[in-house]
Amino acid sequence: MAHAGKPSIDKKVLQYETFISDVLKRDLERVLEQRDGVYEKIAQYLQLKNTIESLKESETKGLKTEIDLGCNFYVQAHVEDSSKIFVAVGYGFFVELTHSEALKFIEKKTNQLTVHTEVLTKDAAKIKANIRMVLEGLRELQSLTDVPEKRMRDAL
Repeated sequence: MAHAGKPSIDKKVLQYETFISDVLKRDLERVLEQRDGVYEKIAQYLQLKNTIESLKESETKGLKTEIDLGCNFYVQAHVEDSSKIFVAVGYGFFVELTHSEALKFIEKKTNQLTVHTEVLTKDAAKIKANIRMVLEGLRELQSLTDVPEKRMRDAL
């Protein structure tokens, strides 16, 4: 009778291990990649903020810059009036804004993105907790209570 239970336990262990690797770890990677993408957007907006502030300080009308034509192919350009700029507001739309309007928009957008990163960080923590819970269930299922818990690398 004891031998009949062993294959079913092994099957359950395999199911839990598959669930961890196929579902939970994949979900964790997806959430962390999304969070990294949001961090990149925040960095781009902050870089734009620094550029706008340096433009305001220089008080020059003209500007020499490089423009990306696509596929990392850049051309030099001269902007005669840099008092207004086009800012990407999302979904492929650009809006012409003055420097002060752009700075206000950047402030609101970075605050919104920061809140989104906090949500994604909490989601990642929940997924990590689920992974730990399933691992603890596996440990109990296999009666491995004396084995020390392997620490997961903290990706936060």
